[in-house]
Amino acid sequence: MPIPAIKVKELEKTYKSDGPSPEKHAIKGINLEIPRGSMFGLLGPNGAGKSTFINILAGLVNKTSGEANVWGFDIDKNPRNARASIGVVPQELHYDAFFTPREIMELQAGLFGVKKSDRRTMEILEMVKLADKADAYSRTLSGGMKRRLLVAKAMVHSPPILVLDEPTAGVDIELRQQLWENVKELHSQGTTIVLTTHYLEEAEQLCDQIAIINHGEVVANEPTLDLLSRIDEKELIFDVGDLHSRIPEGLKPFKAQIRKDGRLTIQINKSTTTVNEILSAVSNTGLHINDISTHETDLEDIFLQLTKTPQPQVN
Repeated sequence: MPIPAIKVKELEKTYKSDGPSPEKHAIKGINLEIPRGSMFGLLGPNGAGKSTFINILAGLVNKTSGEANVWGFDIDKNPRNARASIGVVPQELHYDAFFTPREIMELQAGLFGVKKSDRRTMEILEMVKLADKADAYSRTLSGGMKRRLLVAKAMVHSPPILVLDEPTAGVDIELRQQLWENVKELHSQGTTIVLTTHYLEEAEQLCDQIAIINHGEVVANEPTLDLLSRIDEKELIFDVGDLHSRIPEGLKPFKAQIRKDGRLTIQINKSTTTVNEILSAVSNTGLHINDISTHETDLEDIFLQLTKTPQPQVN
């Protein structure tokens, strides 16, 4: 078996408190492997521990306990090699206003010890479509260009792993598509991509495997298609005319409901009930079906179910 791109074992992070507020247990014994060459989605609500996890791998935050390996290098025993194996594109737009993209790239390459003869400054700027802005002051770049510059900056040392932390947060659709074209190109060249995003449709379309973190714990980690099949539900929506706000007796065993728009909805479990059974039941009530549509479970449904906060019990 090949060594995973990222492997953590019983990873813990607790932020101590100097004041009266309790300490924060941000990461709670996470065990996770991210395969080499994958497009891996790391999802979770705000405050779930995603950024802490990423910052530990990047050497920006010290873990409390556990083990973490990046491209086979232990972050404690081989911190230099581990950091050289990962590039992180942060969510925040950090840039040097009075430096040009070319200068920023050269400086970053120097910080990572990349020899001048090995630097790929213009090649990377070309890849993210910033070659024509190589000598413009960074402060003159648009927000989208600055976002692409962060991707370029993370690639100066040719890391085998690229982590993108909410890369398309707050950007328009056109820029989002441009960024994903860049990322897909990197992935096609063998780069392992780790993505955090609030846009669940992005993860569903782009990622071959997804882990969901909630309250510092991994609550799911599966291939995307397997994850989507975890909830065995389908919703049938019927336009049957006026129901007079009453569910026919023959449909009550199927948990039928009447929507605000007057349409009839029935939730079915595909493994136990067939669509034909539902159609027969509706027909037997004497209702005339004008139209029918369906809604399949998607990643958002699963995400909400796995991360929803339990409601307090009322006695």
